[in-house]
Order: sequence, then structure tokens, then C-alpha cells
Amino acid sequence: MAKKRPAKAKSATRKKPVAPVRSQAHTKTAGPTPRKHAATKAAHTKVRAERKDFGSPDEVRTFEKGKLAILNIGGGVVGRLTLEPGWRWSQHVKPVAGTNWCEAPHFQYQVSGRLHVAMADGTEFETGPGEVSALPPGHDAWVVGPDPVVLIDWSGASNYAKG
Repeated sequence: MAKKRPAKAKSATRKKPVAPVRSQAHTKTAGPTPRKHAATKAAHTKVRAERKDFGSPDEVRTFEKGKLAILNIGGGVVGRLTLEPGWRWSQHVKPVAGTNWCEAPHFQYQVSGRLHVAMADGTEFETGPGEVSALPPGHDAWVVGPDPVVLIDWSGASNYAKG
């Protein structure tokens, strides 16, 4: 049989637990933390749902063998670029842009047609329907084949073909 230990004597004075020292980062402040503030601000900001149609664009820019329809929506710009067979940036937009290469960055989804892209660094490739491409400034491009190229661009539309 195991021996029982004698019970410890309780002291007459009981010590209060000591609160842990908190750094300044953990102390309460008068206002919400930045993270909570952003959520609070978003809850109080009226965000509207928007819907627009390229059939009624906010702006249309035309150039030889192409056009750009622009929608201003959600605080941003989305463009639909339609390029006809025979279009080439260096022939048809370069005179408007006044630069040797297209300096507009593009983040685009290709709806139709084939487009050949030549980068200033010598890289070349072709894009087609269903593909997404990200093009930094410094490129030329041209339509390949008999079908028009249609692109939806979320990045370079606001300044494209702007004289």
C-alpha cells in the first residue's frame, strides 16, 4: 500500500496572482486596430453593384484596322480591343502612340483570333482564343490569319491608342 503524503499547511495570507506584463502592442487603444478599422470602414462605405455592356461603351477609340471600346466600372477600366486581319501595332498604332514599342502593359483575355507578339528583348510567341496573357511594356503585335482578334484587357486599356 502506498503511503499518503501529509497535507501541506495553508498559509494565512493568500498571494494575489500577478498580471502578466503587457507590451504596448497589446494594450487597448481608444480606437479599433487598423485591421478592424478597415472592416468597419468597408461596412459603412456604400459599395454599389455595377453592370455595363460593351454594346454601349463609355468611350470608343478607333485607329486603322482596329478599335477599342472602354468601360469605366468599379473604379477601374476594362477595354475590348478588336483588331482586323492585317493589323500590326508598329504600322497602325505606333504613329498615334509616338513610341518605338507599345508601352502599355496588358493583362488580357483573348476571345478570338490569333495574335503574334514580339517583345523588345527578342522573345516571340502566339496567343489564341481562351488564353490569358500578361505583356509588359516594350512589345509589338500583329494579327495572324483571316480572323479578327478580340481581346478583353484589364490593364492597358486606359491609355491605349491615346494621342
